[in-house]
Amino acid sequence: MRVTWVTDDHKAPSTVEYGMSPGQYNAVARGENTSYTFFFYSSGKIHHVKIGPLKPGTTYYYRCGGCGPEFSFKTPPSTFPIEFVVVGDLGQTEWTKSTLAHVESKDYDVFLLPGDLSYADFQQPLWDSFGRLVEPTASRRPWMVTEGNHEVEMIPIIYPHGFKAYNARWLMPYEESGSESNLYYSFDAAGGSIHIIMLGSYTEFDSDSAQYKWLKQDLAKIDRKMTPWVIVLLHAPWYNTNTAHQGEGESMRKAMEELLYGARVDIVFAGHVHAYERFTRIYNNKADSCGPVYVTIGDGGNREGLAMSYKNPRSPLSMFREASFGHGRLRVLNHTHAHWSWHRNNETDSVIADEVWLDSLSASSTCMGQQPSSLRDEL
Repeated sequence: MRVTWVTDDHKAPSTVEYGMSPGQYNAVARGENTSYTFFFYSSGKIHHVKIGPLKPGTTYYYRCGGCGPEFSFKTPPSTFPIEFVVVGDLGQTEWTKSTLAHVESKDYDVFLLPGDLSYADFQQPLWDSFGRLVEPTASRRPWMVTEGNHEVEMIPIIYPHGFKAYNARWLMPYEESGSESNLYYSFDAAGGSIHIIMLGSYTEFDSDSAQYKWLKQDLAKIDRKMTPWVIVLLHAPWYNTNTAHQGEGESMRKAMEELLYGARVDIVFAGHVHAYERFTRIYNNKADSCGPVYVTIGDGGNREGLAMSYKNPRSPLSMFREASFGHGRLRVLNHTHAHWSWHRNNETDSVIADEVWLDSLSASSTCMGQQPSSLRDEL
């Protein structure tokens, strides 16, 4: 586990003390730190400390920097079942608070966020307020995120590469997964039974790009006998019947869809569109029982509001769509079955508005038995 926190005190040590009983820390880890400036803003000291090895399914108590409050988190299990919460386009509004309250009302193991975190949009103090807002949730369970368009914060000549705040604050395990960029990476869950790939919609993705080459290599390493589930997250959806952001993921889809289809990816989660939509299994704009299920879940609570308008008549590929704030839960029960549910934020309760049982493609002899001829050489 990597623990990240920010201190105003630039002399504060980058240390984490931890143990399995409150107030009793029998281990200590030292890590690294960074900081950044953005025009007249100077960040606090941003600490990143890796702790472990840790036991699965275990609560650990920890303290950062040798003083301050005690936090606790629970490590994910190393076996099935395991439950993921999926929330995109979170922001920091009253809607956001409602979403996080609904998330916390029921236990889960890992939080997945397909881009658009703070909506700071160049106003750097909003990165700090976002950290304070999510701390009660993000200090208790692993948060695995990828970037959205609101993380870019690029200014030609001055900050030409963008992502200055995001990369400094939200360090993901890209080096551990062989990636050259914090904007795309992968990791395993449930003892290697689930492989999760976080792609970058806002960095190069064509067939000559570093991301494409990394993705190809990452997919080639997966043994579906050992890893029956493969899940992908990205920000701009490849399939979308909402009138908002139409076609914005199309160039990435054309570049990478064949790779995901050939690897028999089970599910692709996206954000960006501020609504919820679930598609059937698709490949190349057609229903395909060996393609991924596509889900748009950009309804976490951002300040821009909901995307209320949909294209009509509805595409037969779209199984369910609704413009409401909420969150999703993917409970993977075993090697073959998972349950997906979308929970609408009603006033006091989190209501299941959509749900579906999913079969892993690794269990399909039809899908695993043959791949399209164009992919055999590639993979």
